[in-house]
Amino acid sequence: MENVILIIHLILALSLIGTVLLQRSEGGGLGIGGGGGAGTSGGRPPASAVAKFTWMLAVAFICTSIALTLIAAEKSAGASVVDRLGIEQGDDGAALPDLGDSLLPPTADDAPLVPSGD
Repeated sequence: MENVILIIHLILALSLIGTVLLQRSEGGGLGIGGGGGAGTSGGRPPASAVAKFTWMLAVAFICTSIALTLIAAEKSAGASVVDRLGIEQGDDGAALPDLGDSLLPPTADDAPLVPSGD
């Protein structure tokens, strides 16, 4: 189910990119471009079919994003990172670190012997 929603999500993302690129620029974003003429009062023209289709794709994209988030949260709800790592736990539930035999740092005598390049 998650894979199906993910594939739909990717198709929606690519379609949304395509429809945004197909739309005519309305200009005025940076104060440049062909905006309105002298007779316009700054009102927006009615939305075209491409703009309505873009809104539908955007809403569907948001819905699949929410669905994927809910599925991911449901899958990870019962699992703990400590359980996946396989770290041993003490009686009180606290993780027991592997400290080795000694709490002191290793000495020069503990270093592995490396043959010289003679």
